[in-house]
Amino acid sequence: MKSLIPELIKKVFILLPVFILSAALINAQNNANAATGNVAAQPSVTPAPVTVQPKTETQSTVVEMNVDTPNSLPRYVAKDGAVRIPRLETPPVIDGQINDATWLNAAVFGDFLQTSPGDNVKPTHPTEFMLGYDAKNLYMAFRVKQDRNTVRATVARRDNIFNDDYVLVHLDTFNDQRQAYLLFFNPLGIQADGTFTEGRGEDYSVDIIMESKGVLTEDGFTIEVAIPFKSLRYEAGKNKQWGLHINRRVKYNNNEYNSWMPTNRSISGWLNQAGHITGLEDISTTRQLEINPSFTVSESGRRTRYSFDGNPAGRFVNDGIKGEFGMTAKFSLTPTTTLDFAYNPDFAQVEADAPVTTANQRFPIFFAEKRPFFLERIDIFQSGLNVVNTRAIVDPDIAAKLTGRRGKNTFGFLYASDNAPGNYSKDEREELLGCQNQRLNNPNYVFTSRCRNFERYVNKNADIGVLRIKRDIGRQHNLGFFATTYNFPDRHNNTAGFDGRFRLSPKTVTEFQVMGTTTRGRFDDPDTGTSPYRTGNGVGYRIFLERSDRNLYMNYLATGRSRDYRTDVGFSSRYDTNYLGSFIQYQTDRDAKKSIIYKRINNSTNISYDWKGRSQGFQSNTQGMLALQRQTFVGAGVELGYERVFEHEFGRRRTMFNPLRGSFFGNDSERSSHRREIYGFVETSPTKQLFALLVLSYSKGNLDYDFGAGPYQRVSPAYLDFSAENQRRRSLGLPLLTETPALDPGAGDQFYLESSLRYQPTAAWQAQFNYTRTKLTRHDTDRVAFDDNVFSFRSTYQFTRDIFARLRLDYSNISMRVRPQFVVGWTPSPGTALYAGYNDDFNYNGRNPYTRNLEPGFQSNGRTFFIKASYLFRKSF
Repeated sequence: MKSLIPELIKKVFILLPVFILSAALINAQNNANAATGNVAAQPSVTPAPVTVQPKTETQSTVVEMNVDTPNSLPRYVAKDGAVRIPRLETPPVIDGQINDATWLNAAVFGDFLQTSPGDNVKPTHPTEFMLGYDAKNLYMAFRVKQDRNTVRATVARRDNIFNDDYVLVHLDTFNDQRQAYLLFFNPLGIQADGTFTEGRGEDYSVDIIMESKGVLTEDGFTIEVAIPFKSLRYEAGKNKQWGLHINRRVKYNNNEYNSWMPTNRSISGWLNQAGHITGLEDISTTRQLEINPSFTVSESGRRTRYSFDGNPAGRFVNDGIKGEFGMTAKFSLTPTTTLDFAYNPDFAQVEADAPVTTANQRFPIFFAEKRPFFLERIDIFQSGLNVVNTRAIVDPDIAAKLTGRRGKNTFGFLYASDNAPGNYSKDEREELLGCQNQRLNNPNYVFTSRCRNFERYVNKNADIGVLRIKRDIGRQHNLGFFATTYNFPDRHNNTAGFDGRFRLSPKTVTEFQVMGTTTRGRFDDPDTGTSPYRTGNGVGYRIFLERSDRNLYMNYLATGRSRDYRTDVGFSSRYDTNYLGSFIQYQTDRDAKKSIIYKRINNSTNISYDWKGRSQGFQSNTQGMLALQRQTFVGAGVELGYERVFEHEFGRRRTMFNPLRGSFFGNDSERSSHRREIYGFVETSPTKQLFALLVLSYSKGNLDYDFGAGPYQRVSPAYLDFSAENQRRRSLGLPLLTETPALDPGAGDQFYLESSLRYQPTAAWQAQFNYTRTKLTRHDTDRVAFDDNVFSFRSTYQFTRDIFARLRLDYSNISMRVRPQFVVGWTPSPGTALYAGYNDDFNYNGRNPYTRNLEPGFQSNGRTFFIKASYLFRKSF
């Protein structure tokens, strides 16, 4: 630890000049713009309000909805053209009541349309939206008419309101029709927020500090919101426009969706159909500094192989109480540019990843990012080839980001010093210490390769860098550049490439990306069965074409990665592969009054092949679905496919000199199978208390790769013969065979079941149970290769909108591990939180990790008690 501190100090001092220089350059550019008049002008005349009402100075005024009295004021703003937003002289009190006289001067938006299931028709219930601003805040209010008994509203956590009714605002604060803030509020005013990016969808990682309150009324609900401008990135000033969508979700009525602006289903895109607002002038521009320290106290226990009594099964030890301090900081250099810095950020997972089936898996499984520091503006670094996957940065000592927008240019720079590659576990460190002691006692002792690696890499950090630049071209196109670097002893990886998105017509969009990579490290050589240290260069590409129409949607995708393509900062599931695919879908017009609201049929077809042109697989899936009343969906489908695998993808490749020494058993160096599948599914949410999902599938011709899985040993003919021979030898007292046979993949029949049930009996409590089963039986031996059952139970009780308790319990019979987690939390605002929790991980009738002997009952592998506290300090300049 002592040797690590100077390294951290050195890295901090290396980074500081970079960010100071960046800040100075941006500040100089701001000053230059101010001198030449390029900054947003600050007019001295306040724009006239859109609506005029008598102002009541001494008492509150209830602002009534315009729907019931169509001839009365206020009149709703027009949708054709930019709406000038009035400046409010007095800020409203955010209590959800909408009874402040200042709302009489706000712009009023009405005449909403039902856009789903209907197609720009009259909504079931009316909605009214009000908007105003002052120098510091943007103010919103919603008045929603609806039978109170049908309103779905729970005391939910932030960002967890999507089972409720909600209202939603899209704010395109640069009016570039590329990205917008998402601001959601349920009827109680509980918030959810994120961003929407054309071509990428929604991202809920953003946490905007704002104030909101909602109140249930006799005929619906009302909501008031105040959003500080300093919480947003934006361009404002004279003649500047923002894009605006205002929407509402009505859950009970077939998930009805209402929109202020009409939606043309024959046009591709969402933000290009937004309305516009203007008049946001004389805004008080500040530079915001946020410092978010955190402190975690934990006590952990673990199973270790190093036992004082020499027991080879190991023992359980407690590591004692440990405290960790971390800090993140954010400085808004301009309203569009932010500098983020983190020192020893506390990334203890308050919520663990969901369990997944790992049996018979050839390729790595992708897990989404959950950590706040990396989630902030993650959209800048996302791309179709997943060149940047911040989960590759496991445990950074320090990290920094500079992200923002300047004119038509969007940019992002990320640096991290990752402690994880050299941060070996205590068992591994104890093993290294044992090797070192043996060398001291015996000068002729030779380190094992494992100990040599420990000694070479222990306490070493990986340096990781990412550069992203994107430039808008016109209103609908952009071009971008990516570069990443990963550096660790004996492992160096660099990538660079370009990407772009172009709108060819109102209905058609295309994207491309091409990347080159160079890696200095170890690559598996299937001809020798070794991993020589060498340089490998690779290329990856992706081309995507999408066409959207009212009823017909289609897309086409071509992507590939060469044999030596590597992205150590990103995620790639497979190399030496090319993929060509299409997706075509037809959907009938929606009619919310019919028992079948709409029908849908689609087909997905793709082929894959390696860079020598050899087929790797084919599949064609055709699915039909009916959308019924009460949010119920029923569907079924069939899939035809073909899979082909080569032994060099699994290990050593046989050669003419060693024709039987490949990764596959027997004379054949490849395996293949034709596959047929039939499946069906039902999803329903008939009431606000209940959600259910059931998926059933049966397929013939699935390949078992002969890996075995947990308690299920390999069941290929080669391995069964090996096991039978050893059983015979054991009975005769003969020496056992020690070399297990090579892999012997073969086809089988697979049954798959996925189910989910969520029940919410009260507004504060909900519970969800998920169960997944996957069972594969081989054709050639009629043996079960694996029968994986994954159970997951999750329950949350929300005492208030800020205080919750959550219990989670996961179990898989393949891993034979039970993983409970219990957390109590207080989260009054983004960045300020207090958590207390307990995580455990234990085997149930599993095997000892050291002796591999069966252990009956429960045996703990490791547990942690923790308390985590953080507080967000904010200062404006």
